Amino acid sequence: MTMAVKSSFKNMTLCLFSVCLVSSALLAAVYAVTKEPIEVANQAKTNNAIAQVVPEFEGDPVPGTIEVGGKEYSYYAVSKAGQPVGYAITSSSTGYGGALVLMVGMTADRVVYNTTVLSQSETPGLGAKCVEPDFADQFKSFNPAEKKLSVKKDGGDIDAITASTITSRAYAKAVETAIAVYDAITAAGTADVESVSGATPESVSGQPVEDENQEIK
Repeated sequence: MTMAVKSSFKNMTLCLFSVCLVSSALLAAVYAVTKEPIEVANQAKTNNAIAQVVPEFEGDPVPGTIEVGGKEYSYYAVSKAGQPVGYAITSSSTGYGGALVLMVGMTADRVVYNTTVLSQSETPGLGAKCVEPDFADQFKSFNPAEKKLSVKKDGGDIDAITASTITSRAYAKAVETAIAVYDAITAAGTADVESVSGATPESVSGQPVEDENQEIK
């Protein structure tokens, strides 16, 4: 009886080991097959976002990174006829549902050319409307030297999404951060978020406490 139990335990162990080995091999095979298509798809998504947020350019966007306010940001420089025409900057802030990630295009004369949402998890029908033109188009050709980059409840020039002030503030803050990154790039990395835009890292990434569905005063 004891020998049968030992034999059964040994067989179970060998069987489990075999299953794990086969599963690992299958996962490795799937990863090898899908890795390149996923990378191609992600690069296509990035290229599409760049094309949306900067003026017409020639050649390939040149990637780069820069540290601003203790955080590293990625960007793409674009040019035409040998002259720089702008930068596509990845920036983020904390919305009502989590991280709100944008790509913000800046022209060579420090104007926001356009923006696009790379990822968001805002409330459907409320904050998720940040991807719609009625809201997002307010940032097209936005000149921070002439307008205040905040919602009207805070004394700025941006119309907030109805019942979604948190998301609207987060979007504006991400754009504001991108402008600070642009300033750091053009100043050879000597600027920081706080000194350029008045936004501290805490105000950019801090978790909001208001209820999105309540009137925010």
